[in-house]
Amino acid sequence: MVNLATVAIALTTGTASACLALVIARLAPALPRGGLSLRAGTAPPEPIAMLFQDRRLVDATEAARGFLGALPGESDWARLWAWLAQRFEAPGLILDRAAADGTATITATGAPAGPGGAARCGAATLRLRADDLGQGLVRLEIVDPGLDCSGVTVNAHSLAAMEDEIAVLRESVDHAPVLIWREDGQGTVTWANAAYLREIEARDPENICWPLPRLIALPEGASAVRRAEIRLDDQPRWFDCHVQAADGHRTIFAVPADGAERAERNLREFVQTLTKTFADLHIGLAIFDRERRLQLFNPALTDLTGLPAAFLTARPTLYAVLDSLREARMIPEPKDYASWRRRMATLEAGAASGHHVETWTLPGGQTYRVTGRPHPGGAIAFLFEDISAEVALTRRFKAELSLGAEVLDALESAVAIFDADGGLLSTNRLFDALWGVDAASTLRGFDRLWRQVAEDSPGYRALRAALSAGRVDGRRSGAIAGPDQALLSWRVRPLSGGRRMVLFARTVAGTGEPIRGDLPTGPCAEGETETRLAGAV
Repeated sequence: MVNLATVAIALTTGTASACLALVIARLAPALPRGGLSLRAGTAPPEPIAMLFQDRRLVDATEAARGFLGALPGESDWARLWAWLAQRFEAPGLILDRAAADGTATITATGAPAGPGGAARCGAATLRLRADDLGQGLVRLEIVDPGLDCSGVTVNAHSLAAMEDEIAVLRESVDHAPVLIWREDGQGTVTWANAAYLREIEARDPENICWPLPRLIALPEGASAVRRAEIRLDDQPRWFDCHVQAADGHRTIFAVPADGAERAERNLREFVQTLTKTFADLHIGLAIFDRERRLQLFNPALTDLTGLPAAFLTARPTLYAVLDSLREARMIPEPKDYASWRRRMATLEAGAASGHHVETWTLPGGQTYRVTGRPHPGGAIAFLFEDISAEVALTRRFKAELSLGAEVLDALESAVAIFDADGGLLSTNRLFDALWGVDAASTLRGFDRLWRQVAEDSPGYRALRAALSAGRVDGRRSGAIAGPDQALLSWRVRPLSGGRRMVLFARTVAGTGEPIRGDLPTGPCAEGETETRLAGAV
């Protein structure tokens, strides 16, 4: 980087109109027709001369002051050097030459055409002259031969419109929330907007000089949009760079993409987490897109279905997967292929419209639960779960329940089992025949029934006390009158979990012992109930 030391500029005098003439000459191609006119024989414009000391403007001609005021930037030095960097190759070298030789002159490279797009007279080009006057003073003069051979008169309305448009464009570019800069064919930054300059200042506020460093180095022939990263205080920042190439230069628009980069990174991490989670699942997962092509599956799917991973990674269609499952005998074998196809169409339609579950009993003895769920965008997810152990356990449980019911029905006593809260858990056929199937569903209901039949007899009170006791220690027994007025013996046995079992059996007259066999259904003889109750209790 060139050390831009003190600069001094010798002064000349002139009028402000000459400065306006120079600015208009630079921007004349953008003016409406008739906005400017060239007239030969007028006096040449006032030269642009400036005097700097330690990068601070100490004096300048009126044309130079107007010229600097028309340029964007925060300081006179920064505005001037930004303009020179766009027209001269390494303009900072002129300061070193002037310090060594006292004076130096450089010529602009690729100087623009004159007003109206016409070539400059005499093929003259823009020149920059620097005179080192000592004691930190440097005089800079910009010489434009193209304006020396022609006078420029200004249309006031066109000038006002031009100034308004320039102000709007400059304000828009400087307040744009994107980095905008222009590079020449060698990659040198020749122009930058305020956001770019602020970024440079945040990195090295003491050494801002032209040419500016490149924040983002894009290779030649870069694509129209390219994601790039820069770091500030070890904090990464991301930009989407849009490249607009032109003859000999290109303009880059760097749009901040921190939010997009974070979102994409979070999405990648989320997908990785899902992938690891799916890989550890014992349930087969298959996700099909709206075109019904396989997009995602986990290793459990290959283990459960036997389909090769190479086949699944080729993104087969849903029906291709189902056909392969049918060939591998991993789906219920249909009676005919047409009905199987209709069933698969029903499965797809059900999964696409809502939650859909099917149970597949396979020829090999396994049982699969296939669940279809719709996903946003028309996708479908299928879950394949091996429930063979669950089905076998359910079958064993049902068999045990059936066996328990058969055992209760084989007993010679009427049996009812109540839970700790008094709810009826189970009865046998003798109990249903004795007290009625729909008599009651809780212990409280049967208590009312027994009170209606046996009234407030000692046997009923003992039965009620045995069932309502907080804890039943051992068995308790007694006798009450039955629905047919026959004498019934009862026993209460405690079970685990606070449950209780009640057994009823007909007693032998005069003994209180239960009769072995079926309970009677006929009425007792007249007066026999009171005698048996008195003897039993």
